[in-house]
Order: sequence, then structure tokens, then C-alpha cells
Amino acid sequence: MAREEFFVHTLSNGIRCVLKTVRSEVCYCSMTIGAGSRDELKGERGVAHLLEQTLFKGTTKRKAWQVNCRLENLGGEINAFTTKEETVVHSTVMRRDFGKAVELINDIIFHSTFPDAEVEKEKEVIVDEINMYKDSPEERIYDEFEDMLFEGSELGHNIFGTKRDLARLDSQIIRAFVERNYTTDRMVFAAIGNISPKRFVAAVERYFGSERTTTRATQRVAPQAIEPFCKTVSHPSHHQVRSIMGGRAYSLDSNKRLALILMTNLLGGPSAASRLNVALRERNALTYCVEALYTPLSDSGMFSIYFSCERDKLEQCRRVINEELQRLVSEPLTKRQLAIAKRQFMGQFAISAENNEAYMLGVGKSYLVFGSVDNLEEVYRKIGEVSPEDIMSVAREVVPSLSTLTYI
Repeated sequence: MAREEFFVHTLSNGIRCVLKTVRSEVCYCSMTIGAGSRDELKGERGVAHLLEQTLFKGTTKRKAWQVNCRLENLGGEINAFTTKEETVVHSTVMRRDFGKAVELINDIIFHSTFPDAEVEKEKEVIVDEINMYKDSPEERIYDEFEDMLFEGSELGHNIFGTKRDLARLDSQIIRAFVERNYTTDRMVFAAIGNISPKRFVAAVERYFGSERTTTRATQRVAPQAIEPFCKTVSHPSHHQVRSIMGGRAYSLDSNKRLALILMTNLLGGPSAASRLNVALRERNALTYCVEALYTPLSDSGMFSIYFSCERDKLEQCRRVINEELQRLVSEPLTKRQLAIAKRQFMGQFAISAENNEAYMLGVGKSYLVFGSVDNLEEVYRKIGEVSPEDIMSVAREVVPSLSTLTYI
């Protein structure tokens, strides 16, 4: 039977609170909220990210500088990030300051005031972010490809929004988004540290337990299918060609998700022995950078392969990549190949679990989506059940419908 790693306490208002106790003087904690850019209405594009940025600009009892200094003066930190489906506020503090971190997270999530002047200033900062992003083609191509892949869906627009989108946003729109989406039934507070369950319950009950119960009334709309595309964008000032090929993939609750995760890791994961790195870089010296990624979402997902190369090597790179993809479609892995792929992935997973901050963030999302989290033993068991036929099956479903975007 799997060993229980997590202590779970659900508040009367629906907020789920999850603790993993470890030996450490450092404590990591976060509030994961099931609200991101795909939850924006028409006229709100960019508000989820702007909201996250302005959470730190003052509350009903703190000025902006007091929010920023509250934990930093103690040697800790607080930060936040936005995705298409979540907003996360997270903190790192010494064990003794755990209660202060919980209180501050509560203050900025539930009691931020979003002053008009601060909102306007932060919009200018985000414009600068947008300009920086435009100067990073290796980042921009991913977002542009995703926008095309999910065209017609609320997943099909950049988290930042455009400069025109930002100009329309104000404090009133931010507050409306909070009221509609920051609901207690879509919140998970997670912590990893040398904290006892008794201390944990006392802190979350004190700082979160009195918040009113709220429930989200809106439902997300799953993206409609699109036809595969092949697009080339001219960027003559760029020294290298950048290309991404990919397509729709399985959602978070799909029983094929683990097989695709394993296939993606085998094909172009972080290992220097990944098939694409060996074929493109080690064997043929065609590129310095190639990677495969799989991003599962609540009702869809994206599989992609990205590479950069010299202009005269583009077609050769494409040919090599397609050969590797066809191998996965037509040739089942041998028992030895599959065993190596599983051992490699499970080693990477175990090592990543030693990063308590990243692990804590993963725990929060897992409880938000599934209401549970798999421990290492359970992950090993599920990976162990993936067969060569499973990997070939997902390759045959994903590979034929790939689209392409190239910056040349």
C-alpha cells in the first residue's frame, strides 16, 4: 500500500490545504487558484496577468512597500505567476516565519485594493515586458504557435494581452475578474516544510478559515478542432531559423497522458541521449538546441518539438525529425529500450522531487485538478504499466496531425 505523504485539511469555505512535512529550516508555501487567461471575457484580455502583478500594490491594511518588505526583511520572499489556467502566489520563508507567510498570502489574495495609479503604472511595466518578449524569438514562437493551435478558443491568446488590450483595462475590470474567478472552491493552499499538522491547521484556520464561501458559476469551453497548418514568417534580421512543430494532445485526465509524457521525454527530453538530440546534434551537428514538450491542460493539451539551426540546414533538420517520429509510429520499442526510457524518466522525476519549491507548486496544481497527488511509488507503478503498444498508439494519434510554424 502506498505510503501517505500528505496531510490534508479542508476549510469550511472549501479551500483545500495540503501539507508535506520534511526536515528543513526552510518552508515553501503557495496558494494555487484555478483562474488564468483562458477565463477572461471579451474586453478583459491580459487582465489575469495584470491582476497578478497588482496583487502586490497594496491591501486594505498595507501599502505596496509594506507588502514587499514583509517577508524580505526576514530573509524570505513572495512572488506570483500566471498561466492560461492558474494563478499562483508562492512564498519561501524560514520555518519560524511560516505563519507570517500564510497571513501575507491571505492579505494580498483576499484584500488587495488595486489602486488606480498603481494599476496604470503596472500596465507600463507590462508593455515593457511585451517589448522584451518581442525581442526573444525563441519565446515568441511558442506563444504564437499556441495562439494558432487554439485559434477561436480563449486558450488562443497571449497571457500578456496586447498593448491595445492593456489600454482598456482598469481597476474595475480587475475587481470583476477577482469576484468571478477567485472563488474558494477553486483554491488550494500547499506547504512543504518542517511544520506539524497541528501548527498547519491553526495557521490556515486563522488566516483563511473566516473568508466567505464562494463558488465559480462559469464553465470553461473546450477548444474546437482545427485543421493542421504550415506557416512561415520572415525575420531576415535573425541569424538563425527557429521552427516549432506540434499539435493538440491529451488533457490532464486522459489515461493516455503518461504514455505521451514518456514518449516526449524519450524523443526530446532533457537528457543528452534523447533521440532528437542524438540524431540532430551528436550524429549530424545540425543544431545546438532541440527539445520536445508536452503541456496537458484541463480539457486539451499541446505536444511540440522546437529547434533552431542555420538557414541552410532547415530542411535536413526537418527530415531527421520526421524520420524519428516515423520510427515511433512504425516501430515498437524493444523491452530494453522501454526499460531504459522508464528508468531515465523515473530518475529525472525523483531528482526533481528533491526541489521542494517546485514539488510544492506541483502538489498545489495536482490537488486543484485531481483532488489528490501521487507519491513516488504511485508514479513508478503507473509508469511501469506503460507498454510499447501504448507509446506506439499515442504516436499514431499525435504525429499525423502536426502543424508547423517557422521563423526564417
